[in-house]
Amino acid sequence: MKRFYPFLIALQFLTRLPVHMAKSPGKHLIGRSLLYYPLVGLILGLVLVALNWTLRDASPLLRAALMLTAWEMLTGALHLDGLADSADAWVGGLGSRQRTLAIMKDPYCGPAAVAALVLVLLIKFAALHSFESSDWLLLLLIPALARSTIPLLFLTTPYVRPSGLGAVLAAHLPQITGITAVAATWMAVVIVAGMKGLWLLLAVGSVFLLLRHAMVQRLGGTTGDTAGALVELTEAVALVAAAL
Repeated sequence: MKRFYPFLIALQFLTRLPVHMAKSPGKHLIGRSLLYYPLVGLILGLVLVALNWTLRDASPLLRAALMLTAWEMLTGALHLDGLADSADAWVGGLGSRQRTLAIMKDPYCGPAAVAALVLVLLIKFAALHSFESSDWLLLLLIPALARSTIPLLFLTTPYVRPSGLGAVLAAHLPQITGITAVAATWMAVVIVAGMKGLWLLLAVGSVFLLLRHAMVQRLGGTTGDTAGALVELTEAVALVAAAL
């Protein structure tokens, strides 16, 4: 049973699915849970594909609204919280590292956060509305692809807060296995989806490089909030790329 703990930790953290473990896991198991983030994303994708099929006779507007609602409910809006905090911090931080980090700790939601949430959700909704029934494969892959950017971010970018879950994840993520897991996910996308998968990878890779550059320039690394923002923005861009 213990060998499944990293997967269960990832499932428990990234979703609101009921997961119970017999005992508290060690830090090394928490670090290894990052390896299973793409798999959790694939499970989310399977749920979305099943819901898309169930709602195939509904109006496109209703189908898109229900799918987006289910998507965010399944994740507990975890990454939306990171997006909101990052948007407020980036605008209010005025280029200052310390001010940006301090604003991320603020529990209140400012206008930049509200605008970012509305715009990203609107883009996701519009992209889902334009999906054809034949696009189910891309819908399956996008959540997994977006969540593969988190271990990639932690492998390539310093974690700037010395305490918290993110620091444990970054410190105990196996380097070689982590690189292998990300590479396998990206290769699988191309193998399964062909040229459409390659376009998805180009879109996701571009977003990753741009956002990572912004994080390093402003903060000198990443935080849990910026990792969450990365997932939301990656999903939005990937959905738009798939819809186009």
